[in-house]
Amino acid sequence: MNAVEIEEAISDLALQPFDREEFPFAFLAAFGNKDAALKRLRAGNNNTSDLPGGVLQRNNIHIAVCDEGAVGGTLQALRASPATLKAKAKFILATDGQTLEAEDLAGGETIACPYPKFSDHFGFFLPLAGISTIKEIKENPVDVRATGRLNKLYVELLRENPDWARAERRPDMNHFMARLVFCFFAEDTDIFNGEGLFTQTVDQYSERDGSNTHLVLSEIFRAMNIKGEDRVSAQPRLPNWANGFPYVNGGLFSGSTEVPRFTRMARTYLLHAGGLNWREINPDIFGSMIQAVADDEERGALGMHYTSVPNILKVLNPLFLDELRAQLERIRQSFDRHR
Repeated sequence: MNAVEIEEAISDLALQPFDREEFPFAFLAAFGNKDAALKRLRAGNNNTSDLPGGVLQRNNIHIAVCDEGAVGGTLQALRASPATLKAKAKFILATDGQTLEAEDLAGGETIACPYPKFSDHFGFFLPLAGISTIKEIKENPVDVRATGRLNKLYVELLRENPDWARAERRPDMNHFMARLVFCFFAEDTDIFNGEGLFTQTVDQYSERDGSNTHLVLSEIFRAMNIKGEDRVSAQPRLPNWANGFPYVNGGLFSGSTEVPRFTRMARTYLLHAGGLNWREINPDIFGSMIQAVADDEERGALGMHYTSVPNILKVLNPLFLDELRAQLERIRQSFDRHR
């Protein structure tokens, strides 16, 4: 499993009702443990934990589910456990379904959080899946979440639109995804007026089955290529709901506004991606994230090569970063003249 898949599995687990008997095994499964290994642990054959409610996986982790309010004491018991030392466990984890605490025994780093929020710390546990801890993932797990949601959308769109997967159409698909990335950033960074303008417009004006989502997106993209003074005479006339989107220079929305057709699931993936706070997402993280979560063959199979760091910055720089830098330079020059 890669980091994107682990994040999804851990997030799903955190959303489910807490099952004190099942949690240790579901947690281990989220990090790629096979059914056979989990079956042996359930049977007690490989479980050498010396604590009530404990599950100990040799060379990996010692987990204990405890009574409400006893998490801190249980973590101390796990740390002092002879079985933890004998099994060379790398991590210890205690939870009562309300809070969760864990410790990396090698590095001494700890986490403590409400149980529903433990998925935000999935990067802390990546060594359990044999993945070297990556600083960017640990510090900003929402980047992984964004990568995973965009990748699901990308794969679903290619499945529904196989012609867009052909080599001659791949630039069109990349261009479409770059437009989406911009819209997600723009609605959360005050480039668009109103909070969540893009995602809310798609949600409100597209059918739940996805049948007209491509038409809604096409009109949004067309609006952002028409200057305000030219919109009255635009043909065909823009719908009123599309007029809320500003003209965007830089050429991102010039040319064809064709959009791949959406399924119900593709529309859901788009809305889920838009539901993230893109203000917290680093636009240059995608390249390093893709390198972190998949090898070359897997990236190709998953379609995870659509946005490299240089390509994202090529999109964002002309749109607003270059202008901001120019403004900063004018302010600096003005300041120097008046010193």
